[in-house]
Amino acid sequence: MNTDILGWIATAVFVSSYFFKRPALLRAAQMVGACLWILYGVLIGAIPVVVANGLVFAAAAWTLLRAKSAPSA
Repeated sequence: MNTDILGWIATAVFVSSYFFKRPALLRAAQMVGACLWILYGVLIGAIPVVVANGLVFAAAAWTLLRAKSAPSA
């Protein structure tokens, strides 16, 4: 796969996450997008892209897990 195509797919997934109404789906889409960006960063040798999206993935995962473990009102 052409790395540029992977970058565009990652962009589309991440941007589409903002159209989800349910926070859990938004976070899941952000995590998928971040994983694609991490792969893209590895393929092009861009450590800042890998690190930045590792942080995005971790933040999305943490907020998703925190919301799932919160008591229901």
